Amino acid sequence: MTYIQLKTPIPGPKSQELNARRAASVTSALAQANPIAVKRARGSLIEDVDGNTLIDLAGGIGMMAVGHAPQAVVEAIKAQVEEFIHACSIVTNYEAYVAVCEALNRLTPGDFPKKTLLSNGGAEAVENAVKFARRYTGRSGILVFEGAYHGRSNLTMAMTSKWGLFKKGFGPFAPEVYRLPLPNLYRTPKGMTAEEYVEWSCWNLENALTAHIDPSALAAIVIEPVLGEGGFIPVPHKFLRKIREVCDATGAVMIADEIQSGSGRTGKLWAIEHSGVIPDLIISAKSLGAGMPISAVTGRAEIMDSPHVGGVGSTYGGNPLACVAALAALEHLSKPETLAHAARVEQTVRRTFEPLKAEIPVLGDVRGIGAMMALEFVRDPVSKEPWSDFAMSAIKEASQRGVVLIRAGLYTNCIRFLPALEIPQDMLEEALGVVKETIQATHKAMAATA
Repeated sequence: MTYIQLKTPIPGPKSQELNARRAASVTSALAQANPIAVKRARGSLIEDVDGNTLIDLAGGIGMMAVGHAPQAVVEAIKAQVEEFIHACSIVTNYEAYVAVCEALNRLTPGDFPKKTLLSNGGAEAVENAVKFARRYTGRSGILVFEGAYHGRSNLTMAMTSKWGLFKKGFGPFAPEVYRLPLPNLYRTPKGMTAEEYVEWSCWNLENALTAHIDPSALAAIVIEPVLGEGGFIPVPHKFLRKIREVCDATGAVMIADEIQSGSGRTGKLWAIEHSGVIPDLIISAKSLGAGMPISAVTGRAEIMDSPHVGGVGSTYGGNPLACVAALAALEHLSKPETLAHAARVEQTVRRTFEPLKAEIPVLGDVRGIGAMMALEFVRDPVSKEPWSDFAMSAIKEASQRGVVLIRAGLYTNCIRFLPALEIPQDMLEEALGVVKETIQATHKAMAATA
């Protein structure tokens, strides 16, 4: 069975028409990675307005771990619409808000009392996590890492790496944010082993408490257990343990940003569970809502209760429709049989692309965990000079062949895969086969013009 069905070139005439309307009415600052216009989406398939069917490996940037429009989520939203659409958690109480908080308190790691705050999107949740940490500790310093992406608000831009795309022209940014290198094992410095690199990174973290910020001023260390926008770099477990150790020694709050890596994406409900490290606060969003806008900060009750009454809040945060969607998504994603699909996705990606590195040396790295995988492209496998044009050309070509992809990486030189966990195996193989052929064709074309 072939899932990709192309009736027109991509983009088709109706997509082109809608794209033209978008160009005339929507700010040009809002990017669009693929030129298609969606009409309908189910599972891992997208139908565009021209009647073309494409396989979605982007999932709205990791929003759709349960796939597009799963029946349980759709039914939950329909039922809630019939009752009421919004009430505002600051004004009244309602079942769905409390139930999501109870579920997250139960499902996040840590055998201690927890509480949760709901909000709308990732950046809002990150800001709230920082507010909790600052209020609890009475300190202001926030330590983050190179390659990190935490959002586009002023504070979260300050916390985010990658200047040109996300930060250029938007400053000045919020103060008291300090940044350290993160051990990216693909880019281990010459003369070091991977183990030595991680050891040095651990030393550098401790040294930062002298070189960058005094321990008495450090409110929190914020880390993505698997870098998202930074290129799907799994953080070495030893480094995560060192962060925990430093937080314990200084009284700082350890915050795990699981916006992209959480909600079952890596084969565990939270990526940090692979390391055994237990953070004080976990931030969740994206696939938590199965496409509905919801995010959360969950963690130690004493931290979450530290602000004064009314110190946090959100008019739309924890909207009932988003809450019932999250409850349905969490119920499904927390099942072991659902989480097990992530390993199948990873194995298929590695089996498809690891052998390709010998044929196409510009494919420098295949990495990630579970259904959170990336390919990194370099001009030369020795120098590892990033080749962003290659990744962007391949993404464009893949969409014309019926596969929806998005880029990633500090240098914008990665293709990331964020499929639904339960994407059928033959559909996954078809999509990855198209991506493989696209990479081969892109390599041939770009080599000819080099």
